[in-house]
Amino acid sequence: MRRRDFIKLIAGSIAAWPLAARAQQPAMPVIGFLQSGSPEPNVNRVAGFRKGLGEAGYVEGKNVAIEYRWAESRYDRLPAMAADLASRKVAVITAPASTPAALAAKAATTTIPIVFAVGSDPIAMGLVASLNRPGSNATGVSFQTVELMAKRLGMLRELAPGANHFVALVDPHTAYTEAEVKDLQASASALGLPIEILRASTGREIDAAFAKLVQNPGGALLVGPDTVFTNRRAQIVTLVTRHAVPAIYYAREFAEIGGLMSYGPNIVNVYQQTGIYVGRVLKGEKPAEMPVEQPTKFELVVNLNTARALGVAIPNTLLALADEVIE
Repeated sequence: MRRRDFIKLIAGSIAAWPLAARAQQPAMPVIGFLQSGSPEPNVNRVAGFRKGLGEAGYVEGKNVAIEYRWAESRYDRLPAMAADLASRKVAVITAPASTPAALAAKAATTTIPIVFAVGSDPIAMGLVASLNRPGSNATGVSFQTVELMAKRLGMLRELAPGANHFVALVDPHTAYTEAEVKDLQASASALGLPIEILRASTGREIDAAFAKLVQNPGGALLVGPDTVFTNRRAQIVTLVTRHAVPAIYYAREFAEIGGLMSYGPNIVNVYQQTGIYVGRVLKGEKPAEMPVEQPTKFELVVNLNTARALGVAIPNTLLALADEVIE
């Protein structure tokens, strides 16, 4: 072999080494992120998810990629979005704080791991066989916000002792709505007050619900846990304040923007725990063997500024229980 040809051969081999090395590196895993809401109202929650991933050793864009799918409160879009993620063979699908998204993911695949976070009972929803041993391709966090309805209603009764009836705002399109309504009716009956159920899933329907609410004065409002209401929280809090209705919400984000009182798990922390679970799945753990997590702490947030503006006196018993008082 001539010296010139030999040098070309060696140079070509050296140039090919980085390409060969890159070819041998494993592909970056992809997370399918499926949510029934919108990105803007959930910025802090998604930051919590990324924080959880980071605790598990994964950083978006560095050693993991995330494909986001937001249904913008149009639940009918979720099945196609879930099917699209499944067809892309993502490493795991996560559906944080969205029962409809979790159900859509579950229907789309029986093999790709699913990590959910739901406020409803995951056993009753058919997501898992049991909390300790899910037994399928899905696991995650059950943050019990639906189960806390009776507790919220009791707090609302204490907050507004002069109310002559309860009003509940619910989304008619979620899988757990009817069970939610039955629980509310039973709890209201036990507290000795009637309850009116208002159903809404769009901004226009929320406006119509409040127009109906003010026609029957003397009510105290409970806003049911739902992605639609999280996305529309500014609208809801504005209407509640305008009509001076005592109200309780399911997430602190409402109290932070002027809602009177909220009671429930910290949803940012729920997203964080979901991220940790996704990281564990990426490392090889099987959802069937990962117990469904449940929060051990629920937080009561009271906005005293709003109470003063509405002329509502917060009972000392509730102030004593409050994890945070905004003033």
